[in-house]
Amino acid sequence: MDNPIAIVTSINGPVLHARGEKTVLMSELVGIGENRLVGEVIGINQSEITLQVFEETSGMKPGTPVYGTGAPLSVELGPGLLTGIFDGIQRPLPAAEAMYGSFIGPGMVIPSLDREKKWHFTPSAQPGNLIGFGFELGSVPETDLIVHRVLVPIGISGELTWLAGEGNFTILEPIARIRTETDEVEVTMMQRWPVRQPRPSVEQLPKNKPLVTGQRVLDSFFPIVTGGTAAIPGGFGTGKTVTQHQIAKWSDADIVVYIGCGERGNEITQVLQEFPNLIDPRNGHPLIERTVIIANTSNMQVAARDASIYTGITIAEYYRDMGYDVALMADSTSRWAEAMREISGRLQEMPAQEGFPAHLSSRLAEFYERAGRVKTLSGREGSVSIIGAVSPPGGDFSEPVTQYTRQYTRIFWALDKTLASARHFPSINWLSSHSEYIDSVSDWWQKETGFDWR
Repeated sequence: MDNPIAIVTSINGPVLHARGEKTVLMSELVGIGENRLVGEVIGINQSEITLQVFEETSGMKPGTPVYGTGAPLSVELGPGLLTGIFDGIQRPLPAAEAMYGSFIGPGMVIPSLDREKKWHFTPSAQPGNLIGFGFELGSVPETDLIVHRVLVPIGISGELTWLAGEGNFTILEPIARIRTETDEVEVTMMQRWPVRQPRPSVEQLPKNKPLVTGQRVLDSFFPIVTGGTAAIPGGFGTGKTVTQHQIAKWSDADIVVYIGCGERGNEITQVLQEFPNLIDPRNGHPLIERTVIIANTSNMQVAARDASIYTGITIAEYYRDMGYDVALMADSTSRWAEAMREISGRLQEMPAQEGFPAHLSSRLAEFYERAGRVKTLSGREGSVSIIGAVSPPGGDFSEPVTQYTRQYTRIFWALDKTLASARHFPSINWLSSHSEYIDSVSDWWQKETGFDWR
């Protein structure tokens, strides 16, 4: 990143236009200016490059250099994610506060995962074996609740020539060597993955096991399956965030990924205060030990809201690949859509319904399609269940985000303002809500309990 690849020519909030080399890549991560503000390439037209910046651009001027990285926006995956609190581009907020104070400074660079902490690695593979990507090399006790399975990174396969013995290692110390067709590759406990690219699996499995939420009205009348998708639409004050908090606390998922996308800071604060003190009734440990929190509050840059959704789903897929059932809470996808609308407006794209970009529907579809119950590359079964809150203005369920979300999710937990005003929580309207998983869970209940669930 020493030689600039482009020079900024115009600035419109978080959207920059630059002129430079034709070798720049679409979706490439870039650093802008002396502070190396984090940005992403979102458009290329000959030598004209369009960037979105995940940080505040106040004070920037034309002529600012743009430095390339040659890599897409990616997240670090490895031991240390659980109990973590990250912003939309995976900067660890507790470490940021310790180093920079209570406010995020421009160009703040902090490794997402702790480079110094040592983890106790226990090998489970045998040197000399042929292994493929996704193969389990060993394990690390990430928390008292969760065993972190160390997997061969995607794209590496061959003969395992060396594997470290049981001992303590940092995430950057080699724990294995694999001889591929071209050379010998060292493997560490940390890997990186592009956030906009779904992680691969062997096959999709039937969604026939319920995800027990612990909320009677949901489990009884509008059940969700493990690996399913659900929408929680509701006007202001109807309890969308509280419903998601309750599902995160009481569901039988192994891992919870909570994405606060553009929500008020006090709601994120509530999560941060409650989860460390809430004891999981299944094991007696704090709930935070199996939780990852992505905190992107309403006063943060709109471009980072877009990244936060993809950061969260990528982390969820990573734990799915270890064989865990992951519940992802996105609060709220409406704020994500509003961020897309603002960026699209600054790009002067042709607006569609209610000013939202024409690609809103496809982006929502891409997100919800990353849910599912799968057979992983290691041969285990894992799942990602997505529960997205929707905040229609004035509680109008006919607006575009609610309608598109309804197309791509199989559950509609409609919250009712009248019930909420009467202090009836969860304020699920049993006439407006529906679940398309009823037939799937009926067979499971019949088999497991012996009674006709219907």
